[in-house]
Amino acid sequence: MTKRTAASPSPVRPSDQLTREQKLELYCWMRLTRSLEERLVNLYRQTKVVGGLFRSLGQEADAVGSCFALEQRDVMSPLIRNLGAMLVKGATPVEVLKQYMAKGDSPTRGRELNIHFGDIGAAGSTRGFLGQISPLGDMVPVMAGVTLSFRMRGEDRVGLVYVGDGATSTGAFHEGINFAAVQKCPLVVIVENNGYAYSTPTYKQTAAAQFVDKAIGYGVQGLKADGNDVLATYDVTRQAVDYARAGNGVTLVELMTYRRKGHAEHDNQSYVPAGEIEQWAANNDPLDRYLLVLRETLAVTDTEIASIDARVQREIDDATDIAEQSGIPTPLDALEGVYADPPRETPLWFRRDAENDAYGTERPESWGTWNTGGKS
Repeated sequence: MTKRTAASPSPVRPSDQLTREQKLELYCWMRLTRSLEERLVNLYRQTKVVGGLFRSLGQEADAVGSCFALEQRDVMSPLIRNLGAMLVKGATPVEVLKQYMAKGDSPTRGRELNIHFGDIGAAGSTRGFLGQISPLGDMVPVMAGVTLSFRMRGEDRVGLVYVGDGATSTGAFHEGINFAAVQKCPLVVIVENNGYAYSTPTYKQTAAAQFVDKAIGYGVQGLKADGNDVLATYDVTRQAVDYARAGNGVTLVELMTYRRKGHAEHDNQSYVPAGEIEQWAANNDPLDRYLLVLRETLAVTDTEIASIDARVQREIDDATDIAEQSGIPTPLDALEGVYADPPRETPLWFRRDAENDAYGTERPESWGTWNTGGKS
């Protein structure tokens, strides 16, 4: 490493090129992520959330900062703690709320839950995210294939995929990143090192001193940054994205962060040493750290911050009202969009029966007579 003398100029970081408005936008995305999850916790405790609730408390900066480094035409694949990345890439609070509440007009019509939905977007769209697969690590080979298609078609696009520290021990992770490395796919692999693979501490699931060292074995660039510093996260990811866009292939980025909530809301974190969570909350909260930067470097006022917070709160309140008024899925929803989105057709058992003039396209009074044409 080159030793910098007192006279040496500081290197220009990508975040130095961000405008004041863009830096405030980073705060807005992090605040929206945290506040939306807090609203989901309230709904979960009211039994309005179906299934598990997975929070990113303490990890908002790594999701927001990394995704903010992508261009409009790029695509990313999140994990359960990357709600912030999805919001940056175009997902809306009302979609997220409906999805968690399994509403009939949610992105997956109630057939999937939490953030298991995607939208690659039409041409020119700012949206571009692929819904995750539950087996951890499996989106790495998927995104290797997606980014291989970018390279083969000569498209100026980059893909980014998130994995946790535990997923780096899976076969899918190894196969995916190795394939992408050999094919020089324009792919950025983010390893979120939050200390635990569910309840297993890092030292019990890998002997590697740090995950960035794994890059050497695959022959790819390895970078590491403080994942609780949103600007540092943006900088390292932008470096990796530019590297991929220039045709250099894969970068493995390790972001050091901490998961202050359990694997899901039902996890009581009994495996965490006493005082560890409180120490991270007091000294390394990503929003608190970034607010300090905004005040010291951009002279951002409390009034400006309060205005952003209020706007975020209004958006979440409005989204909650809309989501709570949405209806539950109908049985017919299970038939739509399974392989594609064809024109809606009435299933055979809902069609008007000329012989007995059955219920036509309306719901029958007894669902038990579906396969009998309405006859008992």
